[in-house]
Amino acid sequence: MRFIPPGKFRMGSNGDYPEEAPAHIVTVDRFWIDEHAVTNADFAAFVTATGYVSFAERTPDPALYRDTLPELLTAGSAVFRMPAELLRPGHGADWWHYVPGADWRHPEGPASTVDGREREPVVHVAFEDAMAYASWAGKDLPTEAEWEFAARGGLDGATYCWGDTFTPDGHHMANTWQGEFPCQNLAVDGFEGRAPVGSFSPNGYGLYDMAGNVWEWTKDRYSPRHSPGAAMPCCGLGDPYRAPPGAAAVRKVIKGGSYLCAPSYCRRYRPAARYPQEIDTTTSHIGFRCVLRSG
Repeated sequence: MRFIPPGKFRMGSNGDYPEEAPAHIVTVDRFWIDEHAVTNADFAAFVTATGYVSFAERTPDPALYRDTLPELLTAGSAVFRMPAELLRPGHGADWWHYVPGADWRHPEGPASTVDGREREPVVHVAFEDAMAYASWAGKDLPTEAEWEFAARGGLDGATYCWGDTFTPDGHHMANTWQGEFPCQNLAVDGFEGRAPVGSFSPNGYGLYDMAGNVWEWTKDRYSPRHSPGAAMPCCGLGDPYRAPPGAAAVRKVIKGGSYLCAPSYCRRYRPAARYPQEIDTTTSHIGFRCVLRSG
């Protein structure tokens, strides 16, 4: 873990997505935060020690999802699959697919495995999975303010975790999407999918992948408190794979963007960026890291 000193910073942004505004001053107490996202190896150790069964591995209760298609009432998760062509711009169902048998051990579906991918961030974890791991480890999930303060690495007000230039001297600083999303991934940064943690340079606090790779859960319940109005669509997030019909699912703030964020579609690989995510939805591009508060 890395120590984050107490301080004040300008949280949010006035020049990007509306839910990030207005920028405002926030005070954060000292805390420790994981150097990188929780990995497959980390989560496997937790499961081995506790016998924990993750959300995506459990069969949904039909009583909670009465209007859901029967094929969705199986254990599984949402997996990104690149479409051959973009038929409906902005329609996440063209590239997000509910895959029975997809879970943290089988990130692309039952035929896939995490063998040899132990250093990749664990995905297909619901909010309750992240909280269960954090509790086992004697830690917690970060608040949105803690996460953003740490992500900025001491560069208060900078656009990115490393400064104001996306690719300084042509060098990619995070695992994001290059090409026309979602049909063309040029992988100029060296990775078409999730990258092993630590594949890119750390920020000023020594933290890896605070931008791109995978979104990360925070403890904060989402509300458009920075600005009235809902978040603009991003990467097809928010599709109600499991939200009970007729009920507003509880949504938490996720931060950092992912390998699916492209300049043409989702510029959320910035510390100010924020997005609402249903706690009962798991995907192949959301993970987490933990904090330890000094009291």
